[in-house]
Amino acid sequence: MKSLVFRVFAVFTLVLVAAVSGCGQKGPVLNVYNWGDYIDESVLHDFEKKYNIRVNYDTFATNEDMYVKIKAGGSTYDVLFPSDYMIKRMIDEDMLEKLDFNNIPNYKYINDSFKNLEYDPNNEYSVPYMWGTVGILYNKKMVQEKPDSWGILWDKRYAKQILMMDSQRDSIGITLKYLGYSMNTKNPKELEEAKQALIKQKPLVLAYVVDEVKDKMIAGEAALAVVWSGDAIYCMRENPDLDYVIPKEGSNLWFDAMVIPKGTKRKKEAELFINYMCETDVAFRNTDYIGYSSPHTEAVKKLPAEIRNSRTAYPTEEDMANCEIFAHLGSMLKEFDRIWTEIKSN
Repeated sequence: MKSLVFRVFAVFTLVLVAAVSGCGQKGPVLNVYNWGDYIDESVLHDFEKKYNIRVNYDTFATNEDMYVKIKAGGSTYDVLFPSDYMIKRMIDEDMLEKLDFNNIPNYKYINDSFKNLEYDPNNEYSVPYMWGTVGILYNKKMVQEKPDSWGILWDKRYAKQILMMDSQRDSIGITLKYLGYSMNTKNPKELEEAKQALIKQKPLVLAYVVDEVKDKMIAGEAALAVVWSGDAIYCMRENPDLDYVIPKEGSNLWFDAMVIPKGTKRKKEAELFINYMCETDVAFRNTDYIGYSSPHTEAVKKLPAEIRNSRTAYPTEEDMANCEIFAHLGSMLKEFDRIWTEIKSN
């Protein structure tokens, strides 16, 4: 009798779940794939209400993780948020749809300085979302002097107090800049030198992290961290002992943008979503919430003066004088993969 009651209850539960699920899926479903901690999720709920389109929202940690998943073909995402060099790679490999800008009128709000860039020179495949730099976030109570060079990440005084980025392009890139080379070098000798420098540094490193860096630096668990500028702003809000610097050798100037993967069955809905993300209020809510710098002219105007005038969020030309945009490295990517694997396994 107990078994019969259980089976009847189980069937009733399944029917109820199916009914509830069905009620929540009246409209189309849009699959969005973004970086972790990179949106005010309330804007997703507002989009769903406004257009009766359910958003299935997933996150990734690095461009490479995202690329592998899309390239494998086992996913059905409609909107992606890759970075500049990855957008170029995906364009070259015919992985992206050209956008119909008739469906994205809010593109007019994107600052012209973020258009016609090398990764999408004719503005055919992408709409800028956020931008920033890579630098050093440091705890003023734990670091004896204001850092001005990447070299402090090799300073033995800070052994096991250094957080490095668990991203091959970023960690190898800043090391190349420290050594006086281009972040986009294809020179085997320069890349080998960077590899050896990172292997030498490894005993000093507390951890290789991505999103976890924020909690660790806010809590004072490390003295120094390589971070994206938006994460630095968030951390500095939470802990006034933290500050951010772009080292004198230069760094990475990066751009993340919204794109549509090839073969989507929801292209118009995806373009509607991109246009929605470029509404002034939505763009403001996102940049205000996550702390990253917006390319949206009107959203920036709504930010508090202390943010608009912050050299962390909106660096000067002098700050960015030695910065580079990552280029797609083509066949040399295999070399970067090999180097990073050897660094992590050494």
